Amino acid sequence: MKRAIFFVPSLVLATLCLHQSAVAQEFSFRRAVELALQHSGTITLASAEEERARQSLKEGRNLFLPQLTVGSGLAATYGFPLSLEGSSPSIINVNEQNFLINPAQREFNRAARSEWTATGFSTADRKNQVILETALDYAQLDAVTSMLRVLEQQQAAAGKAEQITSQRVQAGVDNEVELTRSRLASAKARMRIAEAQGSADLLRERLSQLTGVSAGQIQTSGESIPRLPEISQETDLAQQAVGSSPQIKQASESAFAKHLRALGEHKLSYPAVDFVAQYGLFSKANNYQKFFARFQRNNATVGVAIRFPFLNFAQRAHAAAADAEAVAAKKQADNVKEQVSNETLKLQRSVRQLAAAKEVSQLEYQLAHSDAEAAAARVQAGQAGLKDQERAYAAEQESYFAYLQSSFQLVKAEVELLRQTNELRQWALGGEK
Repeated sequence: MKRAIFFVPSLVLATLCLHQSAVAQEFSFRRAVELALQHSGTITLASAEEERARQSLKEGRNLFLPQLTVGSGLAATYGFPLSLEGSSPSIINVNEQNFLINPAQREFNRAARSEWTATGFSTADRKNQVILETALDYAQLDAVTSMLRVLEQQQAAAGKAEQITSQRVQAGVDNEVELTRSRLASAKARMRIAEAQGSADLLRERLSQLTGVSAGQIQTSGESIPRLPEISQETDLAQQAVGSSPQIKQASESAFAKHLRALGEHKLSYPAVDFVAQYGLFSKANNYQKFFARFQRNNATVGVAIRFPFLNFAQRAHAAAADAEAVAAKKQADNVKEQVSNETLKLQRSVRQLAAAKEVSQLEYQLAHSDAEAAAARVQAGQAGLKDQERAYAAEQESYFAYLQSSFQLVKAEVELLRQTNELRQWALGGEK
């Protein structure tokens, strides 16, 4: 016979991978994760940032390709034909310019490539976050659904006990205090069901927002939740996390991009060479024949523009500021690396501690369960009263609650550890990289 248990919504995750739910329409764990990855606004924003970085790289690279502009400089001329926006008045003018030798832009392009790579790692990290949220919400909802069935049995048992106590009071066997206790037990059962139902509704709404599926259509399947892998305390998971963490890779690439941009700022003081070409179709209406020995309708200039920056103190200061930003970014990347390493080691060691705590609480629950059964047997034999049985049931409920709490802490640590080692996606999607 199932016993009534104490329920706290924030701790129902403890039954992750321990309970199964029979559902009318299956909405598997894997399907929920896949839909969340497709529907997530967070991932959409990350993908947009990644695309922006890619286009920035293309923009910088295209500066070395021909930039062609076709236009017209039609104008009425009085006296000498003055220039319009740097070009002589013309019926048609064509301008072309592109970088030939530009050391600074080369470094800026390398920096843009690193920034693009960094946004890719950022997208991967955000995907892991979405998977984590979906996995925990799905498992928690599955646990709450199973818990509601137990609570409904608790309410039925409490109602039956209240009815029996009422009859005993009417018969003069028990006093009114015992009836009040029975009513209190029934009220607590109804309160816990209301809490559980509210928690289930909230979890369904969150899953609906994550996956795009209507909340009313979400029914979990406990069998579809993959088993968490065993955690070995001998494996150097901290080193594994340092080598695979998207957070570390993003921070490192961002720091390298800052370094390359600083190099580019310094190389703006280097000589640069551009290819330039210009064509103009002139008209006699602009008085060229009056001021030049010979008029020619078609005119063109092709050559290179060479720049030798010598004195630019403002640029030197800007380059020094870029150096400082690069140093700060490098230190920040080191801090992220240390943080991930420390957090991974902490989680790995906590798994061992929490596994031991779970075993202790499980044994305590087994003892309390045995005591409750023994109390029920004594009541039936007339050797104990209902109060003794209720106390035994209350102790059993408290021990089961402690077991759920310790299980929750263990599961949470294991799932977070999977994210630290970048194995969360593989676990959630059944081996998919």
